[in-house]
Amino acid sequence: MLAMLALEDGRIFRGKGFGAAVERTGEVVFNTSLTGYQEIFTDPSYAGQIVVLTNPHIGNYGTTPHDAESSKPYIEGLVTREFSVMSSNWRSTQVADEYLERNGVPVIAGVDTRAVVRHLRANGVMRGVIASGENLNADDLVAKARAIRKMDGTDLASVVSTKVVYEWSESEPKNQTGDKLLGASSDKAVKHVVAYDFGIKENILRMLTREGCRVTVVPARTPAEDVLAMNPDGVFFSNGPGDPEPLDYAIENVQKLKGKAPLFGICLGHQIFGLALGGKTYKLKFGHHGGNHPILNHETGKVEITAQNHNFNVDPASLPDDVEQTHTNLNDDTLAGLRSKSDPMFSVQYHPEASPGPHDSHYLFRDFRTMMDEWKG
Repeated sequence: MLAMLALEDGRIFRGKGFGAAVERTGEVVFNTSLTGYQEIFTDPSYAGQIVVLTNPHIGNYGTTPHDAESSKPYIEGLVTREFSVMSSNWRSTQVADEYLERNGVPVIAGVDTRAVVRHLRANGVMRGVIASGENLNADDLVAKARAIRKMDGTDLASVVSTKVVYEWSESEPKNQTGDKLLGASSDKAVKHVVAYDFGIKENILRMLTREGCRVTVVPARTPAEDVLAMNPDGVFFSNGPGDPEPLDYAIENVQKLKGKAPLFGICLGHQIFGLALGGKTYKLKFGHHGGNHPILNHETGKVEITAQNHNFNVDPASLPDDVEQTHTNLNDDTLAGLRSKSDPMFSVQYHPEASPGPHDSHYLFRDFRTMMDEWKG
């Protein structure tokens, strides 16, 4: 099956189609992680995006419910150099080709992904279309790419968010049959955390549970008054897709909650904190997507190897004096963490639960737990 990736600037890449034989559109980004492709597939932060993986071999260890970050893949499409239709791993329960086909995700393989990445680095992320079939018209696909709504100004968080409130208590991932395991016991007093779901990853919930937290997950648009009525010991703001600026409801909720409970934000949650504290955000040229980003912790002087997945960033120059800049991305000196000097709240731009370090950033969940322990209200 022939396949084509068409970009809005007219650049065309041809290859072989796998996965679902459907046409999908989205913003085209690249991810530099060497492993963890299923976690990338199922990260809700990739909603609305076609992902180019720079590691040339994808699909070779199959898929398993154990590695999923949510109930389904959220990527719009996948671009790879080589895509394996077989898996060689005792943990695999389904080959990646079948997994993506059943979930409606198209794949184009046999592409010079180095050329795609160089093009995006030089020109910035852009809209694109993946299509498969025998009679593909490049001009038509380019026209469709140009007609796609831009991610700038788009609220995708409320689209991927849970629609109902639910409780989370598991501290371990699903087992090989897909059943969730019971949470591990803890000698810590249980703290109640209310987590806003803007596209939350399951491992974040597990990390909170491992710190002795009972987690209540709420939809993105839940009013702050409803959260306070749940009497939380802390409130968490999750990762998620899209532009943070249209999320007026989330920014307002942070402003209402700060000073009334400890707050912790990751990725999109970090950007929301920045806006709520008076800062501004901007779009990066080609984003940060991958598991090899060095982050400097200004308090300890240590460098953490982190996983990142975002296209927008907080402008450090826009933050007021009562906000401390705690972390910096050493690749491009962008802001990677902040803390309020007046209220118990902090956030990071990266994913401490993703463990590329592998445990470099787990301390952030312990810091949140300590903040809740010390909070007097």
